[in-house]
Amino acid sequence: MTAQSTSPKVLVVGNSSDDPFAIDVAFGVGQTEDIADLISMKTFANSEFCPRFISDENDFSRIGRQLEGRTVVIVSTSSRSVSRQTLAMRTLLMTRAAKENGAAEVVLVEPDLYYSAQDRGPDRELGETQFERDQEDLKKFDGQPFTAKLYGQMLKLAGVDRVITVHNHSYAVQRMFREIFEGEFYNLMPYEIYADYLKHSNIVRHGPEGEGLALCAPDQGARGFVKELYTKLNLPKAKFILLDKERFGERKVQITLHRESESTFEEIRGHDVVLLDDMVRTGSTVVKTCQFLKQIEPGRMVFGVTHFYASEEGRQKMADVAINEILTLNTLPTILNRDEQGRLRRKLVVLKIESWLASQLCEILGLPQREGASLYQIDMSSKNPRFIRKIWSNDQLSELHGPH
Repeated sequence: MTAQSTSPKVLVVGNSSDDPFAIDVAFGVGQTEDIADLISMKTFANSEFCPRFISDENDFSRIGRQLEGRTVVIVSTSSRSVSRQTLAMRTLLMTRAAKENGAAEVVLVEPDLYYSAQDRGPDRELGETQFERDQEDLKKFDGQPFTAKLYGQMLKLAGVDRVITVHNHSYAVQRMFREIFEGEFYNLMPYEIYADYLKHSNIVRHGPEGEGLALCAPDQGARGFVKELYTKLNLPKAKFILLDKERFGERKVQITLHRESESTFEEIRGHDVVLLDDMVRTGSTVVKTCQFLKQIEPGRMVFGVTHFYASEEGRQKMADVAINEILTLNTLPTILNRDEQGRLRRKLVVLKIESWLASQLCEILGLPQREGASLYQIDMSSKNPRFIRKIWSNDQLSELHGPH
């Protein structure tokens, strides 16, 4: 089916003014109305936030019922100018405003789900994990709240009915959100985005069946994702390796080959290696891993990450020559800012996922989808030469130009 305009029963807004990500998602589902014409972000003189869904000032017939029967979708991303705490509070108030004005359903689309790093508390009952929590793990959370659960409960209390996120890393968060929202929690995995780009760009070099390509899972948390991506690639001669990392302190790790790895280090020598993970903060572990893998003399070393927190420390560390390319999504849209990219802009590719996310949203809500919509848009710095210049060997040059 071809989308015309968004169903009148669905209204897409963002929780900050003129959020390009929210605007693109709204456009992707066929919404023709400008978000700024649907909701105003009002702030009182005392700094308190008061959103208002815009209505006809002369219509007194539907006071408190203007959203009756409609689904309101709130798209929430991070911002350089507004804190996550502020945006989270805005989401709660917008949700309550929607419900108190008759909305049948409120859907939160938060690609990088807030507070997911705070996914357990100082007690074994606070957060379900896939490992046995020892005293050291409990001590990490001593004195702080199980914030992820509180956030989920607050969203539910405000009136959120469904939550949609992308590549959430926390088993505890996923289990807890599914429980709070009675199954209406969608953790979308961007397999098809990565698979499409790896197969159809020149960020890695490989044969028609994957010859010369190797995927790498840096730790236990990434193994399921990398294995599934390997299957989605459908390149039977590609290889993948599984690593173990053992932490010694906050930033020291030891890297080893996992005993169940399907390939050995020797078998991937000379291959282009794609190391994949869900998020990066300081960059310490990924750089350490890439430096370790460089010892086996790979071809190109690519780091693929869904959520890129571009901290100053991370930018400095990932400028290391051990990483040739960085591939990320714009779940944190600030990564599109050149100042945020810093020196990494020369080896950074950002895939903009609004179109893909809109398609997933349409499927979940039962909306018609746009025909021929691309999975993603590619964003990279114009100062980055690697995709506009090809390095030719002497033999290739001779073949191209003929003998001198």
